[in-house]
Parts: sequence; structure tokens; C-alpha cells
Amino acid sequence: MKTIELANKTISTKLPAFVMGILNVTPDSFWQSSRGNITSAFKIIEDGADIIDIGGESTRPGSSYISEQEELDRIIPVIREIRKNSDIPISVDTRKKNVMKAAFEEGADILNDISALEDDGELVHFVAKSKIPVVLMHKRGIPKEMQSNTSYTDVFQEVNDYLCARAKFAEENGVESKKIIIDPGIGFGKNLESNVVLIKNCGNLCSGRYNILMALSRKTCIGEMTNQDVDKRLSGTLAANLISVINGASILRVHDVAETIDTMKVLSYVV
Repeated sequence: MKTIELANKTISTKLPAFVMGILNVTPDSFWQSSRGNITSAFKIIEDGADIIDIGGESTRPGSSYISEQEELDRIIPVIREIRKNSDIPISVDTRKKNVMKAAFEEGADILNDISALEDDGELVHFVAKSKIPVVLMHKRGIPKEMQSNTSYTDVFQEVNDYLCARAKFAEENGVESKKIIIDPGIGFGKNLESNVVLIKNCGNLCSGRYNILMALSRKTCIGEMTNQDVDKRLSGTLAANLISVINGASILRVHDVAETIDTMKVLSYVV
């Protein structure tokens, strides 16, 4: 049984991996159908997601950062509405301490930080004090420029060393190891070859010490493998997610919740 310890409770799943549904309350996320609102949130919950991940700032390749206030204006009303109707664990995709603090006060449970606690020096202390789990992701540079540098000597070693160093930093600043989740950052400063290496070896990151999140849903690498546009990448995504879980992933961040759950149900019969 997979488990994640939140600040005030432990969640578990009998399936091979947790399913985290994506809700982007942004006007510019890479897949238009993922841009949602409270109605979209309730659909994710109805479809059976274990966690809902809310993002108010697009981090797609080429995107620009937004202000703290704009991010708050986008996500806080949605968190409030969810909490009026559901106790589903809420993850917030942000790099900012004040955004996460406000979200936590409204009932959010998990920090999903693409900067791995680098962009805001106060964020690690908030995570430690509040005892929330944190997702530490690898990327190169900022989203606006990251796809201009995708060359690695040894992509697994470089990503592994970075994530282990960021996890160590978190632990040294009071974050419990069981609250750390690592994400190799598929598509964030990586080409197809590098993404494939990380899918194949995700379970070996940091020697398997932490929960591993894989966010492959409908990304460019799936399109490159299948020669399909984003609207037709569901089958490729399900296959990549299945392989990732077999290889050690414990959390899948996805747009298509119901289909992913069915895939995990099938996998549960054979692993």
C-alpha cells in the first residue's frame, strides 16, 4: 500500500500509484482542455483522483512568471470552493512562500514546487514548520528559456545529483524525509532522449528513498513518440505512466483521471 503523510493525516491507496489530477486555473497552460475552474475541480474529484493539483502560474516551456497577487487571485477562490464540498488533499503548484501560506490557511495540503525550494528562500522554513509534504522538481533555468539548453553529459546522474542535493537541503532545514517527493521534471529542459532515460530509471532516483512523482500527461515527448497532437496523446500518456509505475513511480500527475485509475486497476492485478 502506498502512503503519503500530510500535516494532519496519512493518505493511502491500494493501487500501484496515487493519481493526482491537474487543475490549471491559468489562461495559457500548454493544453487548453486543462485550463479549468471549480466545475473542472469537481469533475476531477468525481473521477476519483487521490489528490488535486492546482496551479495559478503556467510553467509550460516559453511561459513567463506572474505576480504573487495574480497567482493568489486565481487559486484561492478555487481552494475555498473545494473545501466547502470535499476533503480531497489539495496540492498547490507554486514557487512562492506567501502563496503557499495563504493556500495552506485555506486548506491546501501539499506544495508542488518546480524550483525545488530554490526560488523563495523562506519557503523551506514554511514547509518544515507546517509539516506539509513537498514535491521537489528538477528543471534547467526558467520556463521561458529552459528548452534552449537540453544537452547533458549524463542526464540521469545530473538529475539524480540535483534532486538528492535539494532533498538534503530540505532535510537540513527541518523537512522530514517522509514528507519529500521528487520529480525528475519531464520536459523541463530536456529532449526526448533525456526524457526516455528518466522514464526508464525513475525508480532509481535518490536510491528510491523518496516517493517519486511523474508528470508525463500529454507532454511534447509523448507527441514525439506517437506523432500525435496534444488532443490525441491519451493512449501514449497511459502507456508512459504504466511504464513509470512499473519502474518505481508512486504518484502520477495527470489530466485524464478516470482513464489513469482504470490503468492502475489493471496493473494492480499483475504486480
